[in-house]
Amino acid sequence: MQPNGFSGYERVSGLPGVRNHLLVLNATGLTAPTARRVHSSLAGSVLASTPYGMGMIGDDLESTERALLGFALHPNNGALLIISADRPRCDRLSEVAARSGRPFYAICLDEVDHDCLTLTDRAIRAGARLLHECSGHKRREFPLSALRVGLECGLSDPTSGLAANPLLGAVSDHLVTNGAQVILGETLEWLGTERQLAARAKDDATGKAIIDAVKGLEFSALDAGIDLLGINPNAANIRGGLSTIEEKASGSAAKAGSSQIQSLLKYGEAPQSPGLHLMNAASYTPESLSGFCSAGAQLNLFTTGLGNSYVSALAPTIKISANDGTCRRLLEQIDFDASALLLDSSQSLEAVTQDLVGYMCAVASGASTYGEILKEGDETISRFGAAL
Repeated sequence: MQPNGFSGYERVSGLPGVRNHLLVLNATGLTAPTARRVHSSLAGSVLASTPYGMGMIGDDLESTERALLGFALHPNNGALLIISADRPRCDRLSEVAARSGRPFYAICLDEVDHDCLTLTDRAIRAGARLLHECSGHKRREFPLSALRVGLECGLSDPTSGLAANPLLGAVSDHLVTNGAQVILGETLEWLGTERQLAARAKDDATGKAIIDAVKGLEFSALDAGIDLLGINPNAANIRGGLSTIEEKASGSAAKAGSSQIQSLLKYGEAPQSPGLHLMNAASYTPESLSGFCSAGAQLNLFTTGLGNSYVSALAPTIKISANDGTCRRLLEQIDFDASALLLDSSQSLEAVTQDLVGYMCAVASGASTYGEILKEGDETISRFGAAL
């Protein structure tokens, strides 16, 4: 496999998939238990679910619906099974699925007289047919420019800022040079570096938006009486050697590499051009990864210093560490050992970057991550307000 290409699944519309899942998409809290039963009965399916109902309003409702639509259209879905207790939401998702050209089936609770067992039976049978249909899909070759990749870090320590995150920055630059799309989130972890990031924005409006996003989160924490020390960095980060949010941010922002920043995305918003994009999103892993996935990221690159087992259900998430002790201790969690960057002076950043790009292409072409093998994946949609 060439390090600048991968073997994926062509879609009628949108980016190619690096996986060919049946997505069981649960759109309402009332049907969440049913969706879990259906998913557990269908080998080869993944589940994305919201535990909330119809009481959301304003930005909160808009973000949730954008995330659900993004999950429905995700490139890694070979087929889609929609389950809902709300007819209008079910219909909107069905319209989007129909336009995507992929096989789908939608069922709403009112179709079965609100009998969750009948809903379970019909959904399992429909899901089995969808899996049978998409099992015949074949891979073909694509260039790196067909990738959209999310960049994440979690439970960081000094090795993250010294080596693992700069490695992701180099990979990000390589992807951008080859025409791919890269998304960096975790807004609070730009604090202290926001002006440097803003100076790399393609225009003044984007630069101002980056600064305003960080300032808004910082002031929200202050207004709520929150001392960021102990929350971000958290107690584990502090024990690992990070003392302030600015110190943590200086390492976290290294994931952005040196490319021009094309836009500041809303949570779950898909980028509209090649290049590096920032996403104004929560810094905590479950919500952050789901923001990337609802924006259509087929893969995530995730650095950790101390170890972090959480991954996306929809997108393979490659775990990377430059902490030698963590790599030896967590053999079945860390996919890519980058500790040579700190331990072996003969290993250049350029050489390790090429190794990671090659490994990323292998995963995009079907190689399994530990997170996939151990079923550590889930999706968690951010909330942005009170419910009715």
